Amino acid sequence: QVQVVESGGGSVQAGGSLRLSCVASGYTFNIRSMAWFRQVPGREREGVAVMDTYGKIRYADLVKGRFTISQDSATNKKFLYLQMNSLQPEDTAMYYCATDRSGVGWDYFPGLRGFGHWGQGTQVTVSS
Repeated sequence: QVQVVESGGGSVQAGGSLRLSCVASGYTFNIRSMAWFRQVPGREREGVAVMDTYGKIRYADLVKGRFTISQDSATNKKFLYLQMNSLQPEDTAMYYCATDRSGVGWDYFPGLRGFGHWGQGTQVTVSS
């Protein structure tokens, strides 16, 4: 089993920055990729950025050039970060971290398929 916990959300003004953190613990040895998703009420959850264990990265078009995903690891833990710059009100959402042990998450990103373990989310609010 894998436990996922996000942190780092908050409220900022437009143009500001935030850094989200995620830690996955437990059976992390076979995690193939980790990703950030976001969701606003009434809309579907959407992929923001994904990174596989080899360091390959994909971003959603809306965040390219503004957001940077990175990762780190320790014994039985994997860390995922999202540096968010030039934040805009449309970036306001609940941000979720998810892990993929199936290997298909990368192929279906920005869809959700393959990502089987999710955190509770961290709220990001950007005011104009």
